[in-house]
Amino acid sequence: VHSAEDREKMVFAGYPDAPTSTGVVGLIGKKAGPCILLRADMDGLPMEETTGLDFAAKGNTAHMCGHDAHAAMLLGAARILKDMEDQLPGTVKLMFQPGEEMGYGSKTMIDDGLLENPKVDAAFALHIFSTTPVGEVTYCTGVTSSSLDSFIVNIQGKGGHSSTPQLSIDPLMIANQIYTAANMLMTREVDPKATATLSAGVLRSGTAVNILPDTATLQMGMRTYDKEARAHILERLPQIIDHYVKAWRGDYELVTFNCPCTYTDDTVSHELLPAIAEIVGEENISNTGPMAGTEDFSYVAEAVPSMFICLGAGGPDQYPHHNPRMVLDESVFFQGAAIHANCAMEWLSQHGK
Repeated sequence: VHSAEDREKMVFAGYPDAPTSTGVVGLIGKKAGPCILLRADMDGLPMEETTGLDFAAKGNTAHMCGHDAHAAMLLGAARILKDMEDQLPGTVKLMFQPGEEMGYGSKTMIDDGLLENPKVDAAFALHIFSTTPVGEVTYCTGVTSSSLDSFIVNIQGKGGHSSTPQLSIDPLMIANQIYTAANMLMTREVDPKATATLSAGVLRSGTAVNILPDTATLQMGMRTYDKEARAHILERLPQIIDHYVKAWRGDYELVTFNCPCTYTDDTVSHELLPAIAEIVGEENISNTGPMAGTEDFSYVAEAVPSMFICLGAGGPDQYPHHNPRMVLDESVFFQGAAIHANCAMEWLSQHGK
């Protein structure tokens, strides 16, 4: 269950409160022996689906990132593994997690003991993609996805009449200066060889042209594949925010969300690739380098040797994820279930007694 502190931060960021949101963990196999974890996220997005499908989501919540497919595929794998449970020389731990879109759902499950009882020795996850051709698998070893660090700044100024700005403290001006300085930080203190981007997705303030607003909200996100660049920005950006707000006599509240890079272990990758190839064929597997998006499977991959792959369920002409018209080719779902199950069985056969 999400902690009260986590929930408070998410409400601050504009997400709905979810006091009863939980993950689900299942165990298949023997209690003794090695343990491999298979993960599926299952949360949706705060948006309306416009696919026109008979089973399209209703209202302002929709699975436009394929997490419903992830849950379905892992349930299919669970059925396969349960039917041959007596042949497993160890344990398969099933992880159904909430909150991936928030970037911390896996962390809450780890904090609650996900990786213990039994102790997890390796982990595997896949993400389905609507813009990758059906049945194609992409992966890379080492850094597999970018990090994402979010900075949400609520600035308290002093509203007033635009004809007497000297009597006011303009939070909109402060927000603009913070954003300008943050972009200067990226170009002047980050090594150009390090891929790092910063963008503001929200700048909210004001109601009329002749009113200096009382408050402003600025929300920025930083992504990178580089650990050193990330550490520097995480140290410097809060300093810049603090100094600019104070320089112009404002007050502020800062909330940050941090999601590190996902990392695919060389050894685990070497062990699982043959199992994946048995399902999709070697000709349909390619090493494409890290993906630009962020994955909170990263918290699992930080703790245990892991592998993360992407599975195609469409093609380059299809609508991308997070688009209200995104549709997946369901014919590939059986492959996702089989990949999960085969990876678990093959890994356990290599490591079990």
